[in-house]
Amino acid sequence: MILETVLWVYVFGGLMLIAFIAAYGVAFRPSLLKKVIMLSIFSDAINILAVALGFHIARPIPPVYPGMSFVVHSLPSIEDVRAFASRAVDPIPQVLVITAVVIGLAVLSFLTYIVVLVYRRYGTLDVRVISRKVREEVGRA
Repeated sequence: MILETVLWVYVFGGLMLIAFIAAYGVAFRPSLLKKVIMLSIFSDAINILAVALGFHIARPIPPVYPGMSFVVHSLPSIEDVRAFASRAVDPIPQVLVITAVVIGLAVLSFLTYIVVLVYRRYGTLDVRVISRKVREEVGRA
């Protein structure tokens, strides 16, 4: 039990460290391509963290009550429901992560397209150079 807890602490700590490093890369790296890659890594780390938060350590089971079907059954006892709830995996984080993955893919594709357009327009992906060129264009207009 203690070993499992220590391993989970390392998993959560590692995921939070990866997310922090990726957020740092998004904020402080001058290359637009590196920013997009770091944003993708940040998104993946947060998604894995959300799934890990919904996971139960002690022999998880799917969130389907055993023995239930479309045939009429007697109601389960309170002890049965408590035992099921203590071992069942929470499906809400999984559903949210699937949605986040789809949205993240769309956003990543859009940002990659924007990066390609910026490179075609300015010939560089360095934010500092792009900012200087945009100021020069605005000054001429």
